[in-house]
Amino acid sequence: MIGTILFSFGISVTINMQHLGLHPWDVLNVGLFDKFGLTIGTWNIIIGIILVTVSLILDRTYVRIGTILNAFLVGSFVDFYLWLDFLPKASHTWMDVVVIVAGIVFMGIGGGIYNAAGIGSGPRDGFMLSISDKTGVSIGKVRIITETSILLLGLLIGGPVFIFTLIFTFVQSPIFQFIYLKVVEFLNRIEPNKKQQKSKAI
Repeated sequence: MIGTILFSFGISVTINMQHLGLHPWDVLNVGLFDKFGLTIGTWNIIIGIILVTVSLILDRTYVRIGTILNAFLVGSFVDFYLWLDFLPKASHTWMDVVVIVAGIVFMGIGGGIYNAAGIGSGPRDGFMLSISDKTGVSIGKVRIITETSILLLGLLIGGPVFIFTLIFTFVQSPIFQFIYLKVVEFLNRIEPNKKQQKSKAI
């Protein structure tokens, strides 16, 4: 839950700076919102449900309780943060760069935490892992093809694409990996302590 809350917060921060560009999936969500209405979070949920359904058909291995929760909660939290209307607005100055980088950092931290929990990856990651398993294509190539296709689709319907759309991966991925490894290490360290406490209690 902590990871999901932080990840959603990061998305919301970057959406307010969308003139600098967004992550490909958010380019699509914002484009669909601008074109058809509903809310950005609702489109996040709809796309998440579609991807979870496809993953269930292809390979149920990557769909767990965390995947389902992620599909519904991220979009809900994004809408909640945007509804509260307390996040920084675009000023079209250098401060916008600082704010969007902060948003990307929050996304990397949140993503690393909720994946380290080991109760299921997000719908998008699960979808790409399922495609990789079924086709034999490397995860890296599947991610590039998928996110490029999503980006082009988002661009076609008018989603916000700019320089930070390309920068996202270079900033978010290293933070994600660092936090993921640290949290996994922490969880592995406290798990034996829990087992020892149980054995003493028995």
